[in-house]
Amino acid sequence: MIGALHTLTARDVNLLDGAPDRPIWFQFWDTCLTYPASYFARLHYVMDNPVKHGLVTAAEDYEFCSAREFKARATPAFARRVLSYRCDRVTVADDF
Repeated sequence: MIGALHTLTARDVNLLDGAPDRPIWFQFWDTCLTYPASYFARLHYVMDNPVKHGLVTAAEDYEFCSAREFKARATPAFARRVLSYRCDRVTVADDF
């Protein structure tokens, strides 16, 4: 399913840009999360990424991050739970 999604979206983006056969999706991999702790740590990691890379001092200040919406919509208990998981131990390949 993901492969088909990538094929269709890459084709459409390339048509819009007039760039046939340009690679759009690359270095994609999927990870099966088997424990809730894995999910919460990775959710925290994704939101903390702009801070980690020095783009902003608070994740919710980064325009392209979901942290602002998370902070506005998550219940206080759920936000505390997600943010309580350490994200510095998540091992995700990151070239940036």
